[in-house]
Amino acid sequence: MAQISNTYRHISHEFESNQLPPMDREVAPEYLKTSRNRRWLIIIAIVGAVGVIFYFFRKSLSSTLESARIRTSVVETGDVENTLTASGEVIPAYEQIFTSPIRASIKRILITPGTRVQPGQPIVELDKSLTEIEFERYQDQLELKRNSIDQLKMKLNKDLYDAEINDRIKSLNINKLRADHEDAKRLQKVGGGTAEDITRAENALKIAELEKQQLENDLKYNRESMGASLRETELGAQIEGKNLKELQHKLKMADIVADRKGVLTWVNENIGSSVNEGEMLAKVADLGSFRVEGSCSDVYADQVKSGLPVIIKINETEMRGLITQVKPSVKNGVIGFTIQLDNAKNESLRPNMKVEVYVVTNKSAKTLRIANGPAFTGKRKQYVFVLENGVARRRAVELGLSNFDFVEIKSGLKVGEKVIMTDLNDYEHLEELNIQ
Repeated sequence: MAQISNTYRHISHEFESNQLPPMDREVAPEYLKTSRNRRWLIIIAIVGAVGVIFYFFRKSLSSTLESARIRTSVVETGDVENTLTASGEVIPAYEQIFTSPIRASIKRILITPGTRVQPGQPIVELDKSLTEIEFERYQDQLELKRNSIDQLKMKLNKDLYDAEINDRIKSLNINKLRADHEDAKRLQKVGGGTAEDITRAENALKIAELEKQQLENDLKYNRESMGASLRETELGAQIEGKNLKELQHKLKMADIVADRKGVLTWVNENIGSSVNEGEMLAKVADLGSFRVEGSCSDVYADQVKSGLPVIIKINETEMRGLITQVKPSVKNGVIGFTIQLDNAKNESLRPNMKVEVYVVTNKSAKTLRIANGPAFTGKRKQYVFVLENGVARRRAVELGLSNFDFVEIKSGLKVGEKVIMTDLNDYEHLEELNIQ
């Protein structure tokens, strides 16, 4: 700064010494031109000197970096998977929910939550007395139906028998009238009868024949009608029988018993309280096997599909899995999916554990890659510093797929080169950095 001040005083002195002579003296044009050029040269020299001083001052401050402040990674060959970030919760792969099959009340709790259960072991005892009374009532109704069927069969048999007897009687009557008609015609031939007698006998025969046709039609209708009535009654009895079997099955299911090994995770402990049909009573889970319920933003809804591989991170443990189901609905901007784990019995898994989930949407095999870090900003093309013999040189690179571990290198780097992973945005104006 002192140098700049001295230069300023020198310029002022020059201006004073080069002032125009008095008006009564004529100044040569060459002298004016020379003075003006000299002033411009001095100003340009001062500005250049200040710029050079500032450049070297800044370079001396920023071109050197301590090695302890940087982190490096080496370019290698390997696989890179492009992933979407999601979250997940570990839940038992199998969880059986016991519900009340009947309307009842809780009588006793036989096992407390957290206890391991074996197949056939009772969990909850229900008061089934009301349902048992209803079952007995259904039995009585079924017996009444069956008795009604027997009575209907006897009545139908009687009605059919009576109709068949009447039909036979009518047939005999027709035979008699047909004989009377023949007798009347013979009497007329021998002069012992009249035409009126023949006509009377013929009409009586026709009436009897029509009555027999009517009787046969009634008999046919009665047979079909009686058969339909019998089938209807039998069908009603079958329905009553099925209702009885259903209620009997519900009574059997009301014995809340475990059907496989597991751990009782929850039970309704309100002894004496009433429960309706379908109300949950207990949960038994298999804690030896787990799955993951994942979720992510609906922005990725078109990318998350069944069959995609998934990476699950639990602290330092990494596991693999596969999306088996994508929930069809979106809730609060979140889409859910189910993950089947390759190792569902991993010891690190615990119920209701929150985990990091990464959905693999694309993969590059045997490509150049480097560890992901702050140096990579997510741009496809950017600059990085490559370290060689204590000097970090800026280089343009093209990037490809990326995940939480690696970034794919499309161009700009070679296998074995060492890249500074630390964020060096403050040094992006430099071509080189000295690392001490």
